[in-house]
Amino acid sequence: MSETRGLLPPRTLLLGWGNPGRLDDGLGPALAETIERLALPGLTVGTGYQLQVEDAAELASYDRVIFVDADRSGAEPFWVAPLEPTDDGIGFSSHSVTPGALLSIARDLFDARPEAWLVGVRGYDFDEFGEGLSPRARRNLEQAADFLHAAVQTDHLSPIVTGTSGPDRQETHA
Repeated sequence: MSETRGLLPPRTLLLGWGNPGRLDDGLGPALAETIERLALPGLTVGTGYQLQVEDAAELASYDRVIFVDADRSGAEPFWVAPLEPTDDGIGFSSHSVTPGALLSIARDLFDARPEAWLVGVRGYDFDEFGEGLSPRARRNLEQAADFLHAAVQTDHLSPIVTGTSGPDRQETHA
C-alpha cells in the first residue's frame, strides 16, 4: 500500500488488451470485463486491442497498474510478475508498445512510478478468426479472475507462477 495514501486502498488501473476476434487472444479484455463487473472500490478498468502510448498518461495518475494479456506458452492457468520500466523503445508493429515501455514513458514524462504487475493468462487457440474463448482458456480466466478479485480486495498482489514454466518476457503475445 502506498505510504502517501495512508489507510485508503491504492488507486488501481487494470488494463486488459488483446483481440477478441482472434479467439483466446481476447483473454485480456475478457478478464478485464469480468473484474469490472465486480465494481471493486478504487479500481478502474480499461481494455483495448493493443497498448497505446497514450495509456502512459492515464496510468500516471494511479498508485498501481495491472496489465493483463493472453499468453501462448506460459504457466497454466496464469502467472503474475512485477514490472519495472524498460527502455526498450517503441517500434512499429501491432504489439510494439510494451507494459515496461509505458511505465518508462509515465516515469519520464509525468514523474509517475506506479507499482506495476503483469498477468499472463494461458490461452491455446490463437491462429483462427472467431469470437469466444476455448474451454481451457475460459477455465484459466476464471481462476485468474478469482485471484485478482482477492488480491485487489486485500491489497495483496505478489508474484505467482502456477505451472511448470513462468514469465520469461514482458510481452505475452506471440
